[in-house]
Amino acid sequence: MRLALLQTPSPMGDLDAACTQAEAALAAAAAMGAAALVLPEVFLPGYNQPDIAARALALDSAPMQRLAAAARAHGTALVVGYAEREGERVFNSAACFGPDGTLLANYRKIQLYGPRERALYQPGEAYSLFALGDEIAAILICYDIEFAPHVKALADRGVTVILAPTANMLPFTHVVRYTVPAMAANHGATIVYANFCGQEGDLTYVGGSLIAGPHGEILAQAGEGPALLVADLPVRDPARLSTQSADLRPVG
Repeated sequence: MRLALLQTPSPMGDLDAACTQAEAALAAAAAMGAAALVLPEVFLPGYNQPDIAARALALDSAPMQRLAAAARAHGTALVVGYAEREGERVFNSAACFGPDGTLLANYRKIQLYGPRERALYQPGEAYSLFALGDEIAAILICYDIEFAPHVKALADRGVTVILAPTANMLPFTHVVRYTVPAMAANHGATIVYANFCGQEGDLTYVGGSLIAGPHGEILAQAGEGPALLVADLPVRDPARLSTQSADLRPVG
């Protein structure tokens, strides 16, 4: 399987421009044979935009329907981070539309980061697993991926691919350099970690988006600027996969 991610500056609240950019990236990813494309965290309307609650979108809103149609048109699954409104509640969410445009998953971020996110969003309460080709996939969002218990829980359920929209900012460069590859290696799962780059308000994003294979190898990694990354998943070698979950000896 071939997977892709888009690293880009925030669309800064311009939903039409964001959808146009996503459509172009989908077309390029599809032309290269990618089965799925991952966009950054809260790509709609932008992670660090003001008035997030007022700008939050329903899952069936016009911009989301437009992106579902784009996934169908290009025959490529799409994971898009967005601020989701459900009634009076707002979530930091990511939806996955399949290559036929149907909704495969709508995941709500469990580990909200910092006082701003905790003030804006309600936390999610569940994982969301789905089939992506021959792989079992799941979504985690940004800070979620830094918690080994969440990655372990997914791996223990048979997940082999984790799709991770993110908005990782300075000074947390260690996450793209060390944390994500270590999580992939320790739990035998490919992680597609799609970050922003550039500045948005008072945040400077570190870029460094990457696709890390199940043995911890970095299959592709961006620098600090815009990039479209595409990588083939390696064959999982049982002799190299971590056995930590099976070998763990709890003490206490």
